[in-house]
Amino acid sequence: MEVLNIAKELLINEEIKHKELRVVDNDGGQLGILSFAEAMKIADEKSLDLVEIAPQATPPVCKIMDYGKYRFDQAKREKETKKNQKVISIKEVRLTPSIDIGDFETKIRQAGKFLAAGDKVKVALRFRGRELAHTDLGAPLLDRFAKNFEDIAVVDKQSKMEGKSMIMFLTPKQ
Repeated sequence: MEVLNIAKELLINEEIKHKELRVVDNDGGQLGILSFAEAMKIADEKSLDLVEIAPQATPPVCKIMDYGKYRFDQAKREKETKKNQKVISIKEVRLTPSIDIGDFETKIRQAGKFLAAGDKVKVALRFRGRELAHTDLGAPLLDRFAKNFEDIAVVDKQSKMEGKSMIMFLTPKQ
């Protein structure tokens, strides 16, 4: 839908209100500065459209082209670029300082699945109540977590306190 919005910004045929135009042929050759009527006549003879491509120029630049084919090519190009984009999402794994070994291994497996899928992993170690007095225990726990992924991931952001949580980011290796 966005492609159509871009295409609608271009003025075509009778929408162009300028008296004099610099006209370019569909092969890219300059036809020179012509009146609007002459340019439309040439476009009609070739069964093509007159499209204003540079309205800010003096005089405005118009190109004789097949406007429908141009819009189709634009849509196709944009669709192709969207297809080639890889969306990286951030998945979160939450830990507590008093996590047991079984739960810790479960969180490691879950983070491993996220990294294998190509997602970034945000590891959040949440401190509550009296645990806030012992935030020094958080960094070794997060380091131990990161050591499990040395071969498949890189620590993107080292562990640091943000509010009541200590946060670290892991990014999969390329």
